[in-house]
Amino acid sequence: MTGLNLSEWALKHRSLVVYVMMVAVIAGGLAYFRLGRNEDPSFIIKTMVVQAAWPGATAEETMKQVTERLERQLQETPHLDFLRSFTRAGLTTIFVNLKGSASAKQVSDTWYEVRKSVGDMRHTLPAGVVGPGFNDDFGDTFGIVYGFTSDGFTQRELRDHVEAIRSRLLQVPDVSKIELLGVNDEVIFVEFSKQELATLGVDRAALLAALQAQNIVRPAGTIETGTESISVRVSGGFQSEQDIANVNFFAGGRTIRLSDIAQVRRGYVDPPGPMFRINGQPAIGLAIAMRDGGDILALGRNIKKAMTEVTANLPIGIEPSLVADQAVVVDGAISEFMTSLLQAIAIILVVSFISLGVRPGLIIALAIPLTLAIVFPIMEIARIDMQRISLGALIIALALLVDDAMTTTDATLNRLAEGDSKFDAATFAYRSHAFAMLAGTLVTIAGFIPVGFAASSAGEYTFSLFAVVAIALLVSWFVAVIFTPLLGVVILVPPKQKSTAAPGRVFRLYRSFLERAMRANWLTIAISLALFVASVLALPLIPQQFFPSSDRPELLVDLSLPQNASIYASETAAKRLDAVLAGDPDVHHWSANVGRGAIRFYLPLNVELPNNFFTQAVVVAKDVAARERLHAKLERILAEEFPNAVSAVSPLGLGPPVGWPLQYRVSGPDVEQVREIALKVGQTVASDPRAKSVNFDWMEPDRKVRIRVDQDEARLLGLSSQAISSVLNTVLTGATVTQVRDDIYLVDVVARAIDEQRVSLSNLRTLQVPLPGGRTAPLSQFATFENRQEYPLIWRRDRVPTLTVRADIRGGTLPGTVVDALSPAIEKLKKTLPPSYDVAVGGTVEESQKSQASVIAVVPMMLFVMFTVLMIQLQSFPRLLMVVSVAPLGMIGVVAALLLSGRPMGFVTILGVLALLGMISKNAVILISQIEAERTQGKGPWEAAVDASSSRFRPIMLTAVSTVLGMIPIAPTVFWGPMAVAIMGGLLVATVLTLVFLPTLYVTWFGRDGKAQASVESHPA
Repeated sequence: MTGLNLSEWALKHRSLVVYVMMVAVIAGGLAYFRLGRNEDPSFIIKTMVVQAAWPGATAEETMKQVTERLERQLQETPHLDFLRSFTRAGLTTIFVNLKGSASAKQVSDTWYEVRKSVGDMRHTLPAGVVGPGFNDDFGDTFGIVYGFTSDGFTQRELRDHVEAIRSRLLQVPDVSKIELLGVNDEVIFVEFSKQELATLGVDRAALLAALQAQNIVRPAGTIETGTESISVRVSGGFQSEQDIANVNFFAGGRTIRLSDIAQVRRGYVDPPGPMFRINGQPAIGLAIAMRDGGDILALGRNIKKAMTEVTANLPIGIEPSLVADQAVVVDGAISEFMTSLLQAIAIILVVSFISLGVRPGLIIALAIPLTLAIVFPIMEIARIDMQRISLGALIIALALLVDDAMTTTDATLNRLAEGDSKFDAATFAYRSHAFAMLAGTLVTIAGFIPVGFAASSAGEYTFSLFAVVAIALLVSWFVAVIFTPLLGVVILVPPKQKSTAAPGRVFRLYRSFLERAMRANWLTIAISLALFVASVLALPLIPQQFFPSSDRPELLVDLSLPQNASIYASETAAKRLDAVLAGDPDVHHWSANVGRGAIRFYLPLNVELPNNFFTQAVVVAKDVAARERLHAKLERILAEEFPNAVSAVSPLGLGPPVGWPLQYRVSGPDVEQVREIALKVGQTVASDPRAKSVNFDWMEPDRKVRIRVDQDEARLLGLSSQAISSVLNTVLTGATVTQVRDDIYLVDVVARAIDEQRVSLSNLRTLQVPLPGGRTAPLSQFATFENRQEYPLIWRRDRVPTLTVRADIRGGTLPGTVVDALSPAIEKLKKTLPPSYDVAVGGTVEESQKSQASVIAVVPMMLFVMFTVLMIQLQSFPRLLMVVSVAPLGMIGVVAALLLSGRPMGFVTILGVLALLGMISKNAVILISQIEAERTQGKGPWEAAVDASSSRFRPIMLTAVSTVLGMIPIAPTVFWGPMAVAIMGGLLVATVLTLVFLPTLYVTWFGRDGKAQASVESHPA
């Protein structure tokens, strides 16, 4: 090769190169400590929640008049994937889900468009609609959660202390936001007796208007004098519940104190909002989110320091508890991965020292930290944190980056043995191998292109795998051609004689086997192809998986009561669950969220929105083994002791959140028809013994009382439907009259009937409704009562009612296996459905298919880049076809390794298999280049193939063995294990085939004496 020889340049500028090496090491060390630390790579949750309320409307009215109008507008959203909404009486919640291909900027711009477009059509919503409101922070992760319990303090006193702590923690660096959990606002109740008011002739409406008028804040003017400006303030504002109780008003010609005819007391919102419990005790939670790009370890240390300061001043009786600490998890994960990284380095160094010797091994030992020292600053510039994916990528890259250094060192040793000077030997590798190594490096990187450019959430999650491997491999090439030759000149010495001991015997054995294989060329090719076909046919035997479960010790316990259940029923269920967990030897601690799901304390968590019937507990076991024991116990106990609840126990998942493992969506225009089809789908799913806990996201109707007003009779009495609804709401639920401004809080003043008159349905008939003129009339005089059934909530997808059949799977089974088994029965059912009705697979299988499709869509680009790089290097179609023919043979080892180990073929494993194509192609292109180099010396195809394969045997096998052994530390891990096993098996088999099958194919094509050469383009020297 002509042109600039970088190795020669480096040797002529030694001082400068040494200086650059020193700077690189220092910069790498500094960057390592500055890199952000996190548990998972950040990826955008491409979901916005749009909510609107229409108080008093039925579920059907809300769906048709609010949900439908909003969804019609939202369907025009750019990059929209699908809309999903649930509607309940008076409330609509719509999830706007964007396509996985939407970039971060597109997501941000789209949310702005959603706000603007919905704002423009807000005037078309019915009068009385509150909102819509928007939440595009749905993906915020609150990695650190504290809980506070109290003994001897009121909830208000506890909240005061927690609010003060929140204010202090907001000043901690890297804190972006803090949310309170389990807080219920204070309310001042003014509770009347209907009979007493009627007896005294008190006009309730006039009384409430008087309370509002006294408490209102209005300017009273300003007096301007010659020297100052004096503001005038009018007293009367309520400061406490006692001020309200002391209000006097006139009725029936006399003055009456409010406390004489009503109970005025301070309490909390009724019914309460979501509650938070820690280890069985009511608590208030403090959830802390980190800013983007922050260091969770530094944040954890700073939060811990600040908490030590503030809790020292807490009164005795208020106890803080650390509920979730992502910093500890990340610290443990990084420590574990750093241990794996050091183990991988040690393994590779041992291989290098044993196979190459002490001095050559020392060069490899120095090349590794040099490469990593340059990689870390580039990661910092590219804003790639130290997290699950990037750390695993470093280990995978480590096994690959020594390849070029080994090739350079091996070539230098060979030239020194031939008698070349150190300078000539050190620069020979660049002349003979540099561009083949660069082409191989680019081909290897191209194998990771589907990882980097897959347009899906899973692709975004694993992007840093591509980025880190690409950075490391490119850096390793520069290290191999600039730094390694300089180290070789300093460290290597010419061997006294060529070694002919053990390595020579290995070479002779290999050469003998190779020559036999080449003589029986058609048999060798046939056996290789037969093994490849067998591996492809065996692929369905490998279980399919999306992402595995996490190895964290947490368990999520979901309890869903019937959907008309009150939050009090959920609280009772939560207390029963507390009793089950208390004292269990496998439980370290737990927290329960009553009326909502857990806050997103872990990025891949599938967050559940507030619902009164839902409770989710996060149980932290003492270790992973304890988690598995606890999992089995809880499933059994929940099935036996909570028969009326839909329960699920699951470890935390990895990758994008998907919810229940098995899901089938039944959709169609008529709700009743959808319900009937869903029941059939549920029966089909339940027929598979591997499926359990079959349930529906909505199904059962609940009771409603409909009051039919005789409008003519009501008008004769001077009443309207609005006045009647207002009276009923005040009596039953309570109406907010005014607010008390209490320190930093606003406390609603709610007027309602006393308890015994409020909770009884029978009292409705005798309810005295005030009439104009001070008289009253019973409600039954002008209204009749009907008991009806309505669905408490209705889910829709893309404006079509959709009922999801959900199920869990028994341990040891993968969702894809069950879906495949159920597929014939589901397809048979779908053929019987009327037009406009459909059953679609959802959940893990759907997400896996979408993610795999996003990867497959990028494969053509990967192949194009590979072919282009190979063509530039080889400049021959036959040689290109030879390299390409070797790459797929890695599937033989992949399938064998996965079947023998019992590992599944998951999303990350598929990425590894695609990357394996690049690794195999790299070895193939270097071997082909070596054969061509041998032929330029006048050798025939047979002799050139044998000699080139023999000379490349050691570096190719060393690289393969180093890569395989270097992945041993991550092979047992949950996340990386299947990918590591696939690459180990595939690379080992493909390396052997590269050294045997490729030379055989070459000789078969070109002939033993080169006769076929004339029929193809010549390859330039």
